[in-house]
Amino acid sequence: MRAEGLRERGKARKREAIVSAAHELFAERGYDAATITDISEKAGVSRRTVTLYFPTKLSIALAHLDAVEERIFSAVREREPGWSVIDALEHWLNEERSHQDEMDALTDRMLTLNPQLQAPHQARVAEIVENGARHLAEEMGVPPDARDARLAAAAAAALVSSLGPAPGREDIAAAMTFLRAGISAVSGPDNGAVRADS
Repeated sequence: MRAEGLRERGKARKREAIVSAAHELFAERGYDAATITDISEKAGVSRRTVTLYFPTKLSIALAHLDAVEERIFSAVREREPGWSVIDALEHWLNEERSHQDEMDALTDRMLTLNPQLQAPHQARVAEIVENGARHLAEEMGVPPDARDARLAAAAAAALVSSLGPAPGREDIAAAMTFLRAGISAVSGPDNGAVRADS
């Protein structure tokens, strides 16, 4: 078990090194100019190692969203008894604000300097929103494609985005209060199961 744990930590460190090196290069040279070989050399791993962890250069550029998704939905799955999905989201946001690091700033700079990444970035965010809608639908007792679950997930994504990289606790609390009120307003007894084709 200890050897397995060491291997997993070693893999995690390599993955982080690859993502960090790639994001630095994308920010310095541009996404199109930086090659997989450049990334491998900067990360101190072989080119094959890079491609084993990430099948494409784009998958490295979007790796931060994979990590965010995992953290969000781990918080939702492992939330305290009696907590709603929104309670778990609020707790996660407060935890995240206390762990902002250089990687967050680097990722923002990479996206700002490489506009060609905006469309795939937004598409990946949309996938995360869809996943969020499934969690909310389950909690609300409605089908996964129900209007209210999709609206709530989209609103949550927009609110989180509007908070910026370093929100205060008061800002987070205000956003979640707004979100809870919105969900309550559309989730009456006759509204919850409304579908997209209604």
